Amino acid sequence: MNLNILIDSIRNFEGIKRKNLIKNVTSILQDSYNISGKTVLGFGDDAAAIDIGNQQLLLLAADGMWGKLMEADPWWAGYCSVLVNVNDIAAMGGIPVGMTNILSTPDQDICRDIMNGIREGVQKFGVPMVGGHMHPDTPYNALDVSITGIVGREDVITSGGAKPGEVVIIAIDLDGQTHPKFALNWDTTTMKSPQLVQDQIRVMNRIARRHLVTAGRDISNPGALGTLGMLLEASGVGATIELDLIPRNKSVEWDDWLKLYPGSGFVLTADQEKATDCMELLEEVNITPNIVGKVIEDKKLYLTHKNEKEILFDFNKEKIMGIREEIS
Repeated sequence: MNLNILIDSIRNFEGIKRKNLIKNVTSILQDSYNISGKTVLGFGDDAAAIDIGNQQLLLLAADGMWGKLMEADPWWAGYCSVLVNVNDIAAMGGIPVGMTNILSTPDQDICRDIMNGIREGVQKFGVPMVGGHMHPDTPYNALDVSITGIVGREDVITSGGAKPGEVVIIAIDLDGQTHPKFALNWDTTTMKSPQLVQDQIRVMNRIARRHLVTAGRDISNPGALGTLGMLLEASGVGATIELDLIPRNKSVEWDDWLKLYPGSGFVLTADQEKATDCMELLEEVNITPNIVGKVIEDKKLYLTHKNEKEILFDFNKEKIMGIREEIS
């Protein structure tokens, strides 16, 4: 395997490049996102966090389903709208509470497929879809879902807490399969019991309450290394990662594996002495974790393989989101 070819493929992956515009949007709201005085985190995390008193934070997140996914399989888009939002809350150490949606489609069959997918997701993940809004007269098909969750103020896991010297953990449920109609999705949930799937979500709350990690994100459209890159950006640090230490189902080649959106997967940073306890909890719920490298002060993400070492991202002069998280 040629490391430079792999790096070039990852850098040009659409799942990463489509994140480049986020800063253009958030910069417009930069002077007003905390107008209430209760916003705890700046932009750049999986969910926003609002202080609601009693040492509790309300977590708010939203996701729009990728147009390519909607075209490939509307049922799967509906199901994934639940999955991705629940994972956003889990990545922050929170407990999901409820969701709402905006569904836009003039096609009754597509509408039915989407809603059946949502129903299956709700039953699998145990988080209710409590309302929403319907546009039956649009010339396109779109689905957007928002979610709320709760986490202790002192327990919240953010993207901005990684510090030099800490270890990087990548954790993925390897027991799955690529989706037959959308190869960028690594399905690990449809074939598993609701109990196990919900345990995989709750494990992040257990990790959060024990303060076992310093930063975390769920692996999303940018893939494992792209998601790690967003975490490093938010923390203002870099990392050195050994490719062969990243957990992988060996039925999938590296170039594809590093671009997949897994049903359950997280990138985390932790103090060395807490990493073992964190990984043991993940292993209990069928998620395979491994220490894959270290956080460094140099604001670059290095990827190593055998005797090769190359820069994947240089955050001094390029961006994924371009956001350094602020924590109050």
